[in-house]
Amino acid sequence: MVKSSSSMIRRSIILSLLLPLLLTLRVDARKAGALLDSANQYYARGQYQKAIRTYQAILQDGKEAAGIYYNLGNAYYKTNQLAPAILNYERARLRDPGNEDIQYNLELARKQVTDRIEEIPDFFLTRWFRQFINLFSSDQWSVISMIAFMAFLAWLSVYLYSRRLSLKKTAFWISLLSVAIAVAAWVFAFQQKQDVIKSRQAIVFDSKVTVRSSPDQSGTELFLIHEGTKVHVQDRVSGWYEITLEDGSQGWLKSGSVEYI
Repeated sequence: MVKSSSSMIRRSIILSLLLPLLLTLRVDARKAGALLDSANQYYARGQYQKAIRTYQAILQDGKEAAGIYYNLGNAYYKTNQLAPAILNYERARLRDPGNEDIQYNLELARKQVTDRIEEIPDFFLTRWFRQFINLFSSDQWSVISMIAFMAFLAWLSVYLYSRRLSLKKTAFWISLLSVAIAVAAWVFAFQQKQDVIKSRQAIVFDSKVTVRSSPDQSGTELFLIHEGTKVHVQDRVSGWYEITLEDGSQGWLKSGSVEYI
């Protein structure tokens, strides 16, 4: 009887600790859902500035998702704000690289950028590998990994407990394949998450920026780039970024001229 009472006390303590957290999560989910509905309604009515502010409020609450960045990019595009539109399309693409709608709208916005920069093509094996990884988002790869791992456990059980030799052989090879898929999918999901977390790409926000040979105003003027151009940040020095363009051109520009993807 004492043991039962102590068990009930422990459950009550755990419940009292978890209940506020569960209630907070539920309230946050409702708040985010209400904000998203409001933002979508503003967008549908053509009130794009209100939609922008509401989508940004959702993101500031930490509710990041490819769809939110995509909708925010669309709202910016509708208000002719090219750089923020491209920035948010790029953020959406990082989180859902296989989404054709995101890619289409991003390419549409890029066509309005003043700079026409020819990208240096990747080695074909690297390009194919990247295209394969981008077939699914990181969340989808995670689901595939979990399903494959569960399949591995199921077939491993068949291998361990089956008495039929033919079934044991089949279970052995399928379990190996399942665990290989689980590991590969997890690696792909991890790589896509790292692409988001450690992105060194940025979008130019100033109407035009002078790229210089050194990180100071006295550096030689190398070339100009314009709003919406994507750059790769290589280094940082006291308010300056060393950048590389997609055609391999390099130089330095003021850090305040760009915003990280």
